[in-house]
Amino acid sequence: MQTLAARLTGAVERRADAGWDQAATARAALEAVVADGVDPALADALKTIRHQFGLGEQETDLLEVAAAAEQSVSGHLLLGLLAGDGHPGRPTVAVALELAGLPADARSARTHFGERSPLVRFGLVSVAGTDVLLSRRVVVPERVSGFLAGDDVPSRAVLGLLLDGVPVAVEGTELLASALRAGQRLVWVHATGGGAGAAMATAACHELGVSCLIADLGRLEPTAQVSDVVLDLLVECGLSGTVLVLVNAEKARADSYSRSVVPVIAVSAEPWDPAWPADLPLTVPAPRLSVAERQSLWEPLLGDLAGSREITGMPLSPEQIVNVGRHAATTASLHGEEGISAERIRHSARELSRGRSVRANAGSSVSLDDLVLPPAALGEVTRMLDWARFRDEVVAMGPLHGKGGKGVGICALFSGPPGTGKTLAAHVVADSLGMDLYQVDLSTIVDKYIGETEKNLERVFQEAEATNAVLFFDEADALFGSRSEVKDAKDRYANQEIAYLLQRMEQFDGITVLASNLRGNLDPAFARRLHFMVAFPDPDQPTRRRLWEHHLDGLAVDADDPVDVEWLSTSVELAGGDIRNMVLSSVYAAVAEGSAVGMRHVADAVRREHIKLGRRPPVVR
Repeated sequence: MQTLAARLTGAVERRADAGWDQAATARAALEAVVADGVDPALADALKTIRHQFGLGEQETDLLEVAAAAEQSVSGHLLLGLLAGDGHPGRPTVAVALELAGLPADARSARTHFGERSPLVRFGLVSVAGTDVLLSRRVVVPERVSGFLAGDDVPSRAVLGLLLDGVPVAVEGTELLASALRAGQRLVWVHATGGGAGAAMATAACHELGVSCLIADLGRLEPTAQVSDVVLDLLVECGLSGTVLVLVNAEKARADSYSRSVVPVIAVSAEPWDPAWPADLPLTVPAPRLSVAERQSLWEPLLGDLAGSREITGMPLSPEQIVNVGRHAATTASLHGEEGISAERIRHSARELSRGRSVRANAGSSVSLDDLVLPPAALGEVTRMLDWARFRDEVVAMGPLHGKGGKGVGICALFSGPPGTGKTLAAHVVADSLGMDLYQVDLSTIVDKYIGETEKNLERVFQEAEATNAVLFFDEADALFGSRSEVKDAKDRYANQEIAYLLQRMEQFDGITVLASNLRGNLDPAFARRLHFMVAFPDPDQPTRRRLWEHHLDGLAVDADDPVDVEWLSTSVELAGGDIRNMVLSSVYAAVAEGSAVGMRHVADAVRREHIKLGRRPPVVR
């Protein structure tokens, strides 16, 4: 078999015999190529690619020709001259075929450089240009060229998508391992938010003793071409002989996986769609972690603190647990804290969340201690948190929670007058679970055009599922109002939107909180779909006293003018939000005066708040 140097020599001499005016320059470049000799490392790299991608001898020769332009200055110049450029350049398809000892005709060009040819299909070369195929340029991608030059580092685009593997053997791991053992090229892992899809895939690969590369398409830059990035990942796995575990796989075209020479485990929150242009793969559902499984992952990071139900109840995936643990350890160390507290863990979990926060101060946090409510309402909020923390335990017992095709989500209605703590309670639910709060902006949802409101709502539900955030509908009665008798087209389509919401809420696997000032305005059909209906009444006198004490706690109070909390709780019959406003106004007045907060400041704030609300102020005694 002729070496590439010998084939280059033959091509140069054939052109020289025909009176080629670049013969002298080509011979000089050829001498340098011949002097370099055969590179053993390059030969080994070509052999590895041939084995990994199942190439034939002809495809390997073509790849060697195309790569010659990347390997040396002399090779770059010589290939450009042979292509008729008169300067360094990449080989044309015709030149590559000639140097590989193949016919330089259209049939051969289609066979070896068409879209379905192994070299192009597997991303080892691309064909650039818009001229006829024989005149187009053969380009070796940067990563393949780097591999041939001995570079084992993936491209920057690939590195930005990689995740650390956290193997966790859960139900379905053995089935996944069996599928890979049987030679399945694509397995679809259906993992809802917080599911152990990637961890299960990693555990299956470990069981088989094969390495895997885990990439998350959710990390893609908005301007990135998904198909190009997926091909880069497939090439990288092909070069290294590793299984590709692709998280958020629904973002790529399903037929992209047919370009892989290695098995692909596609992890997605969406089920496989039979309409996708690819053969139906094996689908394996990925369960959510139990509390015990989460605790075993937390233990190496937190030690004794890992047993806290407050931490193990957070609905995090294995990879998220590791990321949160590392972030919490780092930030605790930087803040000079001894050990990692539960509050630090919750803060890091919120930092990890990608939801649409409604906090003006992203670093703020609230807990059940900040929620001053009557015992009945506080008990219901606490019970809801218990449901959220132990939901996965209940789901693992059987299909009761999601029976009949329903989702395993949790939905609550917080109803009551303004200022009674509904929005604060939604924050407490999210913060206690280490989740972010995704507030639905009704102005971006409701659309006058038919069908657009449903599309906007679907986008909201999908984003909340993808970001594992608490979905919060404030002023929910504007969207979840009662259906009415159909008198015209407007009524029919309004009812259609409510019917869609009823169906979509049953399929949602996350946590939804609806807040409304007017509970009676909601459609009665929502009641069955609500797991909690929490009434937030106007505070009674004991609750108002606790509210005043809670908001005044920690403030410097004027000893000569003490705040009369007893009189305030008895005489000022306003909600908690109004009490907070009055305390805040008092603090500003005291700071402006350069003194501590006194009853004179609070009394003035009480008077102003009542006037603002159109109510008669109480007489201060």
